[in-house]
Amino acid sequence: MANGVAVLVTAGVLIGLLLARSGGRRAAVAAATAGTASAALTGYGWWARPFGEADRLAGLAGMVELLALLGLVTIAARAERPGPAALAGAAAAFWPLRFVHQPGSWQNLELLGFGTGAAALAAVVGRYLAGLDQRRHREVAATRRDQRLELAHDLHDFVAHDVSGMVALAQAGAIVAQASPEQAAAVFARIEQAGRQALASLDRTVTLLRTEQPGPARGPQPGLADLRELTDRFTAAGPATAQLRLPAGPVDREAGATAYRIVAEALTNVRRHAPTARRVAVALEPVAAGLAVRVTDDGRAAAGRPGPRPGGGSGLAALAARVEALGGSFTAGRTAQGWQVSAVLPHGGAR
Repeated sequence: MANGVAVLVTAGVLIGLLLARSGGRRAAVAAATAGTASAALTGYGWWARPFGEADRLAGLAGMVELLALLGLVTIAARAERPGPAALAGAAAAFWPLRFVHQPGSWQNLELLGFGTGAAALAAVVGRYLAGLDQRRHREVAATRRDQRLELAHDLHDFVAHDVSGMVALAQAGAIVAQASPEQAAAVFARIEQAGRQALASLDRTVTLLRTEQPGPARGPQPGLADLRELTDRFTAAGPATAQLRLPAGPVDREAGATAYRIVAEALTNVRRHAPTARRVAVALEPVAAGLAVRVTDDGRAAAGRPGPRPGGGSGLAALAARVEALGGSFTAGRTAQGWQVSAVLPHGGAR
């Protein structure tokens, strides 16, 4: 009779172990149920009679039951369920007493110490695994936050530049269309080109959103080689003209990508906040500390500049944080003629 009960309880504990692997409420129910059943069988073995050394089936089932109980302790502790973990741990601690029928023997204390130590070790392992889980969750959350910030920066640095160009062209087109319909057609063509650029930037952002890679998976970023096209499109939109001076030697890829973002943001701000500007000087040159980037305009008549639109003004702050993360410096402010954005990017993107 006792042998059959032992086997049934052991099977129940194993089933509880399988259920507990899912964690949460199931882990609590499984640990509580299995622990209660095991404790009941231990009490039966203590007060009635030992199973006997000859009963190999009961002994084997009991060992499997102990291992399953320790597994339940680990899982419940990992799931941060102290009540079920304590119940399963108590059942595991008193489990060895089931096979001893000498209430006054020192052997009972030794067996109790063995069971208690095993249960405590299982709980420590569970808490250690819980710590690893929490660390992994924090890392995943940080990675997702970084990805969201990168996507937000891409939308602001690239798409916003093209959209602001479309707005400027549309404003010019409304005026030109009244005086010269032929010239208006050229303006509309440039609006279409700016729209295609914005769509390309959006496509790249959507591709990043769809990627299944765990880390920040970024495609090719615009760099110094794309600055000429950027300034040409700015000049074509008018009324200001951008003059570009590039360094003769090679530039680190990350520094080049950051320089492109700085120039794009500065040109976008000229359109938004300096309608009187007619000349924008874009200069990139090597210095001892790395690559110097300066964008200067002559729009000094713009009152209250930079005067960001409601909800805006985050572009320069984001660029400053990016440059400082690379170990460089970033400044933006008024000059005698207008406004200047300048930065120094270190060699090799050193941090």
